[in-house]
Amino acid sequence: MGEFYVKIFDTGKDRVASICDKDVFGRTLEDSERGIKITIGTPFYGGELMELDEALDIIKRSTIVNLIGNKIVEAAITHGLIVESAVIEIQGVKHVQIIQFDVGQQD
Repeated sequence: MGEFYVKIFDTGKDRVASICDKDVFGRTLEDSERGIKITIGTPFYGGELMELDEALDIIKRSTIVNLIGNKIVEAAITHGLIVESAVIEIQGVKHVQIIQFDVGQQD
């Protein structure tokens, strides 16, 4: 069984992917100092459970990506998909947003 929830939204020319670690799904994270509150659940997160290699492939083929969870964010850093300085932490959980141009989407 997969370790990451992956939800894909195809919106015209853009593919939006929301990926979270399985263990953070259902949580609400808050940082009152920065005015951030994220509920990690449906309808934005959730979707299909996938293994790491599948989730990384989705990141590569998406134009907009939201990642939340220490495992998926660390994997994206390790595989050169994001830089660590773009990552924020909310209650100890890593989060990053990615916008990519000229992505070759394949189904």
